[in-house]
Amino acid sequence: MAFYTLGCKVNQYETAAMEQLFVSRGFSVVPHDGQAEVFVLNSCTVTAQGDRKSRQLLRRFRRRCPGAVIALCGCYPQAFPEQAAQIAEADVVVGSKDRARLVELVRERLCGGAARTVCISPHRREDGFEPLRVERFSARTRATLKIQDGCERFCAYCIIPFARGPVRSKPPGDLRGELAGLSAAGYREVVLVGINLSSYGQDLGLRLLDAVRAACGTPGIERVRLGSLEPELLTGEDIRAMAALPGLCPQFHLSLQSGCDDTLRRMRRQYDTAQYRAIARELRAAFPGCAITTDIMVGFPGESDGEFAASLRFAREIAFAKAHVFAYSRRPGTAAARMPGQVDEREKALRARRMAEATDTDRRAFFAAQVGERASVLLETRLPDGRWQGHLPNYTPVVLYAPGAAPGDILQARILSCGDEHCEGEPAPERIDNSLEIPNTQNWS
Repeated sequence: MAFYTLGCKVNQYETAAMEQLFVSRGFSVVPHDGQAEVFVLNSCTVTAQGDRKSRQLLRRFRRRCPGAVIALCGCYPQAFPEQAAQIAEADVVVGSKDRARLVELVRERLCGGAARTVCISPHRREDGFEPLRVERFSARTRATLKIQDGCERFCAYCIIPFARGPVRSKPPGDLRGELAGLSAAGYREVVLVGINLSSYGQDLGLRLLDAVRAACGTPGIERVRLGSLEPELLTGEDIRAMAALPGLCPQFHLSLQSGCDDTLRRMRRQYDTAQYRAIARELRAAFPGCAITTDIMVGFPGESDGEFAASLRFAREIAFAKAHVFAYSRRPGTAAARMPGQVDEREKALRARRMAEATDTDRRAFFAAQVGERASVLLETRLPDGRWQGHLPNYTPVVLYAPGAAPGDILQARILSCGDEHCEGEPAPERIDNSLEIPNTQNWS
């Protein structure tokens, strides 16, 4: 059987968990670009283009293997069950809640059961956290651990609360058990992810800090990295407590979306630029040299030239280590899709290009500030020229020669130079220093 995953790291984790479920029941997994008796598409519905890609992939699978059992699962059918139920190429359709039943439903179809099965159960507030678990990933250097699901923010442009339901969190015992298993499997870096990661524990009387403490306290886990965070849910107290934890990587992806307060209000975001600025300052004070990365949307309905200019100025002020810049895409089913003042596609593309050029300049400056510093590098990929590519704790990509090394090794390195996409380094074993102290080049007075 074969799997194809669209979307975020949470989806990737869930696909890995489904793969393990199927393998434990006697199936074998093959690449998705070949022949298979079963295809499973784990969908993403963040954009309408994602839904369209899901339908295209299902048609492609059916043409390639006319007799295969094809299953569609994930966010697309959960958010739009009537649409998904009408996709003729899918023999089995489940949402983001019924993945544990997928093996059973596929087996029934293989054994000559019902021609089509559609099983999309609505989310309920009393639902617990889905008990999926992953012991090994195809990439052996870094493990992803889903600890939270659901979102109740209902931002004007976002369909995900309809696809994922209310907030649910991985219970502490399950979290510690999975962390111990990943450590035993040899993983030295773990990334904690969720649909709204900052809300971890709200349903359990806990906080994200509790999960971070559990991860940093797991023997064998040397690095803990956090997925995307909602900025207003980070408190100064939590930031200072996290700074005292050994192994927490100084990289924080704070979702911005816009640097204009008027735009943020229309987006129904629950912070303003003053709050965002204060959080960035606290992070940089607690984690010197940390990377603050983000997502920035341009062309949201009603965004004037002045609002875009304000967003651009704010992005330059914060000076992100990396920004994912994208143009607003009209998403049926959301409040923003019905808003007046939809921005012309050409104008959105122009604004996206200007924002990307500005944030790329700040990324290069962030790289340059690290030249001459030393830090640990997690080695991940062997390049054709014999060098290794890996990442510093602040997620700066580094390329260096490391004879005799293996994927997953963590070694000390000195940063020699930088380019547009990565830094160049060399091993520096004579000094052990897991932190990365970078001069603060921004004016935070």
